[in-house]
Amino acid sequence: MTRRAVTGILLDEQVYYSLKDVCHVCGCQTEWVVALVEQGVLHPTGSARHVWQFPGSSLHTAMKARRLQQDLDLNLPSVALVLDLLQEIESLRARLDTDLRR
Repeated sequence: MTRRAVTGILLDEQVYYSLKDVCHVCGCQTEWVVALVEQGVLHPTGSARHVWQFPGSSLHTAMKARRLQQDLDLNLPSVALVLDLLQEIESLRARLDTDLRR
């Protein structure tokens, strides 16, 4: 029997994370996260960078964006498009599942 360690981060939508926290978890620079905000990928609360707060789902989104950019060598507008399309697919699947249960 083979054993494999699995690591992960438990995300809570009631907990908000600072810009520094997001950068730390994603292993990225501040400007990269700012660019994600500018592309509409992340939606922090707060009017200025030093007070931005990101919900737990933003960590997941940022990590997914990071993987897309690294693994597929995508630029940020392409990452934003792929994430939008993935969200749309998820939404359509949920709607289909709901319709099939009726």
